[in-house]
Amino acid sequence: MNGMNDHLHENRLLMTRRHLLGRSTLGLGTAALAGLLPAENLVGADLEPERPNDSGLHHRAKAKHVIYLFMSGGPSQLDLWDYKPKLTEKFNEQLPDHVRSGQRITGMTANQKAGLPLCPSKYKFTRHDNNDGGVWVSELLPHTAKVAKELCVINSTFTEAINHDPAITYIQTGSQIPGRPSLGAWLSYGLGSMNEDLPHYVVMHAKTSFAEQSLFNRLWGTGFMPSDHQGILMRSEGDPVLYLSNPAGVSGGDRRRQLDALAALNQGLHQEIGNPEIMARIKQHEMAYRMQTSVPELMDLSQETEQTLQLYGDDVNKPGTFAACCLNARRLAERGVRNIQIFHRGWDAHGRLPTEHESQCRDIDQACAGLIRDLKQRGMLDETLVIWGGEFGRTAYCQGNLTRDNYGRDHHPRCFSTWMAGGGVRPGITYGQSDEYGYNIADADGNPLDPQPGKETWTPGTMHIHDLNATILHLLGIDHRRLTYRYQGRDYRLTDVHGHVVHDVLA
Repeated sequence: MNGMNDHLHENRLLMTRRHLLGRSTLGLGTAALAGLLPAENLVGADLEPERPNDSGLHHRAKAKHVIYLFMSGGPSQLDLWDYKPKLTEKFNEQLPDHVRSGQRITGMTANQKAGLPLCPSKYKFTRHDNNDGGVWVSELLPHTAKVAKELCVINSTFTEAINHDPAITYIQTGSQIPGRPSLGAWLSYGLGSMNEDLPHYVVMHAKTSFAEQSLFNRLWGTGFMPSDHQGILMRSEGDPVLYLSNPAGVSGGDRRRQLDALAALNQGLHQEIGNPEIMARIKQHEMAYRMQTSVPELMDLSQETEQTLQLYGDDVNKPGTFAACCLNARRLAERGVRNIQIFHRGWDAHGRLPTEHESQCRDIDQACAGLIRDLKQRGMLDETLVIWGGEFGRTAYCQGNLTRDNYGRDHHPRCFSTWMAGGGVRPGITYGQSDEYGYNIADADGNPLDPQPGKETWTPGTMHIHDLNATILHLLGIDHRRLTYRYQGRDYRLTDVHGHVVHDVLA
């Protein structure tokens, strides 16, 4: 007992001012009542103005849900979305020094003997026009091309990160350094839940032929926020969520009694030391209990019609495929889950880009188009924001040996493509452009731009990843400058001290 007393005494000494005030003024009854009352009815609710409330948000939301299709590794914009016919004329010529202008490149191509030979795409592109512009789509994506009128393709996305881990961490959390909350965690914190029987934030990993890249759970984690805002990873084999089923010999009633006893112990500990993470743990245990009923029903695709399954392609019946994940994403959004993210690995094509990208596109093409069509025919596309993209793009020059039919491309953060659809986004347009080499962001006359994310004045025609996240939050009713979380004496936000809402892409 002496050891336990010493531990409690140490926690008392480490207690923060917030924990002390909470311990001295709030009992468990007050905490329970607070969870039942609307935020605007709480005494002191006006002391937290930076977090949107359930009724008003910061402004009227155009989207209720986000489905983020993340192509981990960096898909080649030059082979998928950003049509550059002039590169064909310059095949195997060196990238001009004035285009690169001393910009940093990776060590994988900085010293290669062949230099930086320009590499056109081997694929044909088709322009899909409408009254509001048009979209170029590669022959690698024939199904997605058929829903091009629903897409807003952004060819001027950029980031400062040039290697995978900091780049993925950056676009997911707003910082290249691990430890910040993810986009999904911010949405969970800011918007709360629409279905108490399912998580606010769900993550899925789609199967792929090129799964060499690792993905870390901090990419859907909460950083310094309470852990109940983290993404819940849905699995394709066994229990959809780890430990969802009761162990052999344990009934539902047994599990309920165990959780009640555990909650009582945790509540007592919370009264003693005031650690808010203890209450987050109680919430997670209760969520897991409710998910024992809600998740098996969610994952049962036998309820879907044959017509719906055909939208996503033959792979939809194979658990864990990108197609199956996309259909599950629609089912999650339909049931009120705010944020769903599907990671599809294997887009890091340094060598055999045609071979690898052709395989990757077969995985995702029909499912992406099927998801858009499925949401639209159900009347859900207007309230669901679908996002597609990776952490950076690929270079206009070749890495390794170059032929017209076989080539590789290095990492390129300076200018790459993403797309959005639904959820208040202008459909059927291309926003931003690159120069004739596909290397730098350019203005309408083709002159290179030099956007700086730290500048107060945003550069029209550009989309830094902070701008992308600011725009996503805006569509969900959140002002990215006002959604903050105080930690260690500082108010943090997803976009740090940067970011501009790009109104040109909004409907």
